[in-house]
Amino acid sequence: MNELKFRFYEELNDFLPEKRKKIIFDYNIEGNPSVKDVVESFGVPHTEVDLIIVNGVSVNFDYNLQDGDFVSVYPVFENMDISELTHLREKPLRNPIFIADIQLGKLAKYLRMLGFDTLYSNKYKEKEIIKISNEEKRAILTRNIFLLKNSRVVCGYWIRSQDAHQQVIQVLHTSDLLSDIKLFKRCSECNGILTLVPKAEIENKLLPNTIKYFTEFHQCTICSKIYWKGSHFKKMLNFSEDLRKEVESLFT
Repeated sequence: MNELKFRFYEELNDFLPEKRKKIIFDYNIEGNPSVKDVVESFGVPHTEVDLIIVNGVSVNFDYNLQDGDFVSVYPVFENMDISELTHLREKPLRNPIFIADIQLGKLAKYLRMLGFDTLYSNKYKEKEIIKISNEEKRAILTRNIFLLKNSRVVCGYWIRSQDAHQQVIQVLHTSDLLSDIKLFKRCSECNGILTLVPKAEIENKLLPNTIKYFTEFHQCTICSKIYWKGSHFKKMLNFSEDLRKEVESLFT
């Protein structure tokens, strides 16, 4: 029987029972399993881990644990340079695009509204989500921990809260996306790109008061939905500003 010590940091503790949160704890194992297998046995999906230090040295997921190892496990580093260590992801999520599972339709709409490329369909099956994620290099957003433990999943986030507002805050904070917010870039309904369209081209689709009071219009290149900067846009601005303040407070 090999005796080891483990310590999980920051949000990785969300996956652990209370007795193992934010402390160094002992763990005994038979044989020499990979550190990835043992980390996931604690309930932590590999997609949430970006750095593992064993006895002061960074290792990859294939490292076979040895008697006496002291293992420190860290989440994704978006605000710290660890370039000289062994990243367990190909690169930080700097040009983020997402695919959301069936439980996160409202989150997908919010992210699209903020300008982030986010695929969503209530018809997606887990296999299809993983396939699209890998082919298009999209981060999976899910409430299903077991989906993230699938060995074929490369990048994904477990969304902690059931509240859509808190879900958006988590995504913006975890991936440090405040500077990437761009309103009126994507269609919140289908994820298509919005483009400026001459008023004359879509006037027959507008209500009289809209024609009278607004001059600038955007149209989705996929579903053709029309957007203009009316009361809904003001609500979007307020929503975006509130999110910005809440996320900034998490960095201080």
